[in-house]
Amino acid sequence: MKKDYYRLVFFYLGIFLIMIGGIILLPMIVLPFYPDEISYAYCFLIPGILTMLFGAAIRHQLKDSKIMRLDKHYDSLLLVLIWLCAILISTIPWMLKGDYNFTQAAFEMTSGYSTTGLSVVDVDHTPKIFLMFRSITLFVGGVGFVLIITSAFSDKYGLNLYNAEGHNDRLMPNLAKSARLILSFYSAYIAIGTLLYILFGMPVFDAINTSIAALSTGGFSVIGESIYGYHSLPIELVTIVLMILGQTNFMLHMYFFSGKFKKYFNHCETKFFGICFVIFVSLMTLNLLQSGYTSNFWESLRISLFQFVTCITTTGFVSVGDMSLLPSGFITIMVLMMLVGGDQESTGGGIKQYRVIVALKGIYYSIKESILNPRVITTHHIYRVGEKYDLSDDEIRSTSSYILFYILLFFAGSLIFTMYGYNLQDSMYEFSSALSTVGLSLGITNYNAPKLILWTGTIGMFLGRMEIMVVFKALLRVEKDIKNREYLR
Repeated sequence: MKKDYYRLVFFYLGIFLIMIGGIILLPMIVLPFYPDEISYAYCFLIPGILTMLFGAAIRHQLKDSKIMRLDKHYDSLLLVLIWLCAILISTIPWMLKGDYNFTQAAFEMTSGYSTTGLSVVDVDHTPKIFLMFRSITLFVGGVGFVLIITSAFSDKYGLNLYNAEGHNDRLMPNLAKSARLILSFYSAYIAIGTLLYILFGMPVFDAINTSIAALSTGGFSVIGESIYGYHSLPIELVTIVLMILGQTNFMLHMYFFSGKFKKYFNHCETKFFGICFVIFVSLMTLNLLQSGYTSNFWESLRISLFQFVTCITTTGFVSVGDMSLLPSGFITIMVLMMLVGGDQESTGGGIKQYRVIVALKGIYYSIKESILNPRVITTHHIYRVGEKYDLSDDEIRSTSSYILFYILLFFAGSLIFTMYGYNLQDSMYEFSSALSTVGLSLGITNYNAPKLILWTGTIGMFLGRMEIMVVFKALLRVEKDIKNREYLR
């Protein structure tokens, strides 16, 4: 049986390799508009076509594989292989360009597919075809490989993987239709965002890429100064709306547009976001005023609002000129919001607001029960996507364990950064940005950064996008099979 599972894993991988090859060919759509960049076409044609042919060969060789549900973490193994293949193959165009080594290219592509937005690329001197490639990786990474393939095929090609990739958001009874509906929302938001950006004076190429990056909560910009470089309040507001849409649970989008506002606003993450918004935007605004960063209340509010949203949605756009000039208290709140992250079932990263809510409820219930009569049996509840659910002790324990492991990983990565002479706050800021797939940077992860810094950031981004446990489940599955040797029988 295990041998059949591995055959099926590689059969599926062949399908996804065809898709990855197609993704690598997509940036060439800009060539009719920028014909002078035709000289870079080979950077995408060679790896794109070869990957599609290799994927087709694997699929043909294993075409007799029995289609069945992948059990016992084989779904996690396949998912990790898909993402690794996408990242590794996507490094080839950058290395063929000649300006980037493998470490730098792997960092950039992990940042793209994980929708982080940290970058080693000088965007002001990079060809448009490569900038479009980065944005395409954000789009794919935001919605997920499995969702795209599921929308194109049917349940048999995605059911177990769909859940393994972190989706539980069946908007409709049919999985493929749910995936198509999510892609429809996603594409419509990008189109509307692009039109609004153009309306407010942003160049067309910039508008397309920025809209994708904002909704994907990725943060890749096509100008060096990010959103700040446009010096436009309307552009900032459009970006804020897109970032919030991107970090919102996909199920809530359907409730909102179908007029089920009660379900939308009763969702625990919607309430949590609102509470955090009021508390932390107020604190950030006061901190800017008291520190002397600015004496204008409205300017302070504008900066705080944008930076709060870019952090908690894990996008990584910037609306200030120099992040290093922001006061220490402001930076601390930004780190906290980056760690908290966006909604579950969204393009946002971080611990995820739902997990934070569950952990906080666990603390509250623990304190409450310690002062109640031990004979009194209480039931714990949580409102999720408009419905009231029982909150079990097992869920509280597993969620708390995940958060603890996440924090330990956060400190471990931060300490590696301090080995290169960076202070602890800057190191925590930079690594939390990588681990939570945010993309805000103080300049530590740059083109000339040491390899260990870049690989630490790369691993952090990958684990953050995979939500950590998927990777460990895959490793444990392989280790167990190697130990038992059953997959060879």
